Amino acid sequence: MASERDPPGIGLDPSFSGIAAWERAPARSWETLSAAEEGPCEAPVRGRVTRVAPRGTEPAMTADGTSRHFRIGADENGLGPRLGPMIVTAVLARVTPEGARLVGKPARGALAARLGDSKQLVAHGDVALGEAWARALARRGCGRTPFAGGSADDLVHAISADDRPTLRAPCPAHVEAQCWSAEGEPLTASDELVATVERDLDRLAQKGVQLVGVRSIILCARRMNDGLDAGKSRFALDLHAMERLVLELRAAAGEDVTAVCGKVGGFGKYGPAFGPLGGRLHQVIEEGRARSAYRFPGVGEIAFVRDGDATDLCVAMASLVGKWLREVLMARVVRHYRAERPELPDASGYYDPVTTRFIEATRLSRERRDVPDRCFERRAAARGGS
Repeated sequence: MASERDPPGIGLDPSFSGIAAWERAPARSWETLSAAEEGPCEAPVRGRVTRVAPRGTEPAMTADGTSRHFRIGADENGLGPRLGPMIVTAVLARVTPEGARLVGKPARGALAARLGDSKQLVAHGDVALGEAWARALARRGCGRTPFAGGSADDLVHAISADDRPTLRAPCPAHVEAQCWSAEGEPLTASDELVATVERDLDRLAQKGVQLVGVRSIILCARRMNDGLDAGKSRFALDLHAMERLVLELRAAAGEDVTAVCGKVGGFGKYGPAFGPLGGRLHQVIEEGRARSAYRFPGVGEIAFVRDGDATDLCVAMASLVGKWLREVLMARVVRHYRAERPELPDASGYYDPVTTRFIEATRLSRERRDVPDRCFERRAAARGGS
């Protein structure tokens, strides 16, 4: 029997077909998404209704009679780099009314040093805190597969929303090692830091916020480029991944959820751009630069919030896990080419001089190995992302 210190996670409904079906979602008004960087989208919102949408099932009750419901926090990492994947991560929490009030505010006290705006807490070469959150969550059964301990690669696949064959499906056989070889890959968070984060999770549970799920969607350079060829911008891919995670975690929860997602692209109107949620009846609650929110019957309420990782604990947690995951996968690319040329720089993958030197220095090696450009560098990526 699981103890209160080590609560069980929630497995996803195996009927979900995963990334393959999600990638087949049609492109919806992607010119609207691109234009959103210049100003708000004025396109009509498909599926808008004027009546109040039903909220779905009633919240569950705890043993002491307190109502509780499920809350999701989601965010992206790596929206705009030249190299490496984009990661979209979501965490699922079971919250009481007290917990709902707590989770919707920035962390306070000692917790604020470990849970908040990921851009302030971790950086390239220093993502141990993100790893600690990933390990603590996975050890509690929150991942897709069990993780009692093990390698960084075991942790990657515990929290990935997709299994190994699905992740590798687009990879040419001779290129697979570039992104998926885990040789020489360390875990960097100390046991002390992981234990501290586990105590943070205990304290959150005592205050009505019990974490029960974590999932990350990994969109490699190949998938990003394939999406572009299909008419889907990076903003579209980000949004669709968030939608997929919300739907899968909603299925796992078994009742309507409240989801808070980081803003996508900085625009206000999401209706025309929805993919997995496209065509569903929904009510527009509000639409603006800082916050856009919608209610979907049978799904729940979904809000897109600017700087969500600085103001929502679940979004912050998702962002920290995603930062670690992107760093691990980008490091694999660097190690792959350093095996031949140890002097290569430690590239972050973002738009910076070190990454530019790495790209130029590996060009001949990639040509000799017949590595397709679409499997290495994202095309038409603009600056931005987290």
